[in-house]
Amino acid sequence: MKIGLPKEIKVKENRVALTPGGVGTLVRRGHSVVVEHNAGVGSGIQDAEYVQAGATMGSAADAWAADMVVKVKEPIASEYGYLREDLLLFTYLHLAADRELTEALLKAGTTGVAYETVQETDGSLPLLSPMSEVAGRLSVQAGAYHLQKPVGGRGVLLGGVPGVQAGHVVIVGGGVVGTNAAKMAMGLGAKVTVLDVSHRRLTYLDDVFFGKLTTMMSSEANIRALLPETDLLVGAVLIPGAKAPHLVTRDMLPLMQEGSVIVDVAVDQGGCVETIHATTHDDPTYIVDGVIHYGVANMPGAVPRTSTFALTNQTLPYALQLAERGIDAVRRSKALALGLNTRAGKLTYKGVADALGLDYTPPEEMLLA
Repeated sequence: MKIGLPKEIKVKENRVALTPGGVGTLVRRGHSVVVEHNAGVGSGIQDAEYVQAGATMGSAADAWAADMVVKVKEPIASEYGYLREDLLLFTYLHLAADRELTEALLKAGTTGVAYETVQETDGSLPLLSPMSEVAGRLSVQAGAYHLQKPVGGRGVLLGGVPGVQAGHVVIVGGGVVGTNAAKMAMGLGAKVTVLDVSHRRLTYLDDVFFGKLTTMMSSEANIRALLPETDLLVGAVLIPGAKAPHLVTRDMLPLMQEGSVIVDVAVDQGGCVETIHATTHDDPTYIVDGVIHYGVANMPGAVPRTSTFALTNQTLPYALQLAERGIDAVRRSKALALGLNTRAGKLTYKGVADALGLDYTPPEEMLLA
């Protein structure tokens, strides 16, 4: 199969979907890879490294003309013209919060397999996890920075100092993002509270952190009680492939102190904070009711070297399956079948259909066609 690796063009997105090692593996398995010039420079990877791995360099159009395109982020409007019926697109899509892209994929008839909904039989999301780990850790770094007074924050040092109370980090959601946010916050010396709807998950977190963080059931009452003493709120809620529920509503914001910070990692799925909207690395924050909102939708793009290698580690085995069998790989793999979001003009992921109010076609129907 011919595989295309275009350069990411979202604002300040410096990741790339394949490392030279990943390209080399595909080439050794008999596939050809076309890499757009300078696709890897943001991650510290030069064109010569791809050439040495066996790739052919070309333009964006050359990369998009391949049988399968492997990306990091969803196509943006200027790339919609590359979408076509015989294209297999393998990337993060996050369609539940993006009607425009969803309609573009459906109109083009593109087969879209989304990293974030590929799901193994144990319920794990192997292609979402590495970037969730990065985003969870970055959420606390970003929050700690924006708590500083010169950039508009409360002037709180999360770790405090001897004789002064540490900052309080409240994390809504105890999954991969929440766990990694807790690691970073506790490493800084902050007081940490994690809320989740699963008692089993809270028990696990209490065990692995040796009881050094506070766990609470996620409820409106508990969130309201915590907000007045929250310095940094991290939104870490995930419903695979679906729009995130608004657990922190507009009327709750006045409960927070002026200059406190919200970092909503769920923003690319619509956000679990009602007042959040997507921002960019160029202009990452805005203020509502005195509360700083950080809504960068591609947070791992800030650390592209780490993110690119972490992502390729996980995506390459699935990319190999798709390269070697095409759509038949989706028929053979339950995990990839769950990753199928669009095919032949039909929407094949129920969570997206429900979020956008569009018609849903079960993936098995499209795979039999």
